[in-house]
Amino acid sequence: MELKYLGTAAYEGFPGLFCECEACKMAESKGGKNIRTRTSMLINKDTLIDFSPDAYLHKLKYNLNLAKVRHFVITHSHSDHFNPLDLMARCEGNYAHFDAENKGSVVGVYGNDKVKACLDQAIQIEFGGNQSFIGYTQVVPFTTYEVGTLKVTPLLAQHQTDEQSLIYLIEEDGKTLLYGNDTGIFPEETFEYLKTVKLDVVSLDCTHGAKHRGGYGHLGLESCVEVKERLLEIGSATENTTFILTHFSHNGGLCHEDLEKQAKPYQFVVSYDGMELAL
Repeated sequence: MELKYLGTAAYEGFPGLFCECEACKMAESKGGKNIRTRTSMLINKDTLIDFSPDAYLHKLKYNLNLAKVRHFVITHSHSDHFNPLDLMARCEGNYAHFDAENKGSVVGVYGNDKVKACLDQAIQIEFGGNQSFIGYTQVVPFTTYEVGTLKVTPLLAQHQTDEQSLIYLIEEDGKTLLYGNDTGIFPEETFEYLKTVKLDVVSLDCTHGAKHRGGYGHLGLESCVEVKERLLEIGSATENTTFILTHFSHNGGLCHEDLEKQAKPYQFVVSYDGMELAL
């Protein structure tokens, strides 16, 4: 399983779109890994977890052929994680012209009821409600779906009260990724499910950095440690499991190197835009 972190920031980006705080000024000054776009992960070149409003930038920056993406696995409907109007640009013969390999291809979107409502609204705005290039699967938590070569199981997140937000367990060839954002400390039902799972990589929301503990809606470094300890306690994780932090906000106050220093004692990897990992 090939993973690529396309973006590693929260909703406002880092530096923030309109922000003048010290953390944003420092990120702009230092550049490099301190410049973070909105969160998204590419798996095996054909699956995206979340469809960021920065997808076009990601295409240009990483020389991606997004025509090869067949599966869009969405955590929840917030606009930094699902940008359905840009997905309309995949309409063949109007906005997109494909080579033989991709001609006539259909993509699948996976998510909750609110994600479907956002997608339906975009289709209505752009095409009057009619389209033939997107199929939708409204997923049920703790049910496993065949998504291309992947087995994808949505688990309950703890993010907001008006939407059933999800994190995802993703498996291929005996390797397992837990993609855990946006969420606070996982609900007990999710921990219970994970008792029977062996995790190779855990990717955790760390929106609050080391500044705030987090735990409800989003995590901070302190609550990421709590999640790691719980996963070790229930046997889902071992000393060989790789724990990665992502989804950072300027409100955490720390740029990349400072985040690494704070995370090192807990053996967390601090992700950055463009980071790649093979399982």
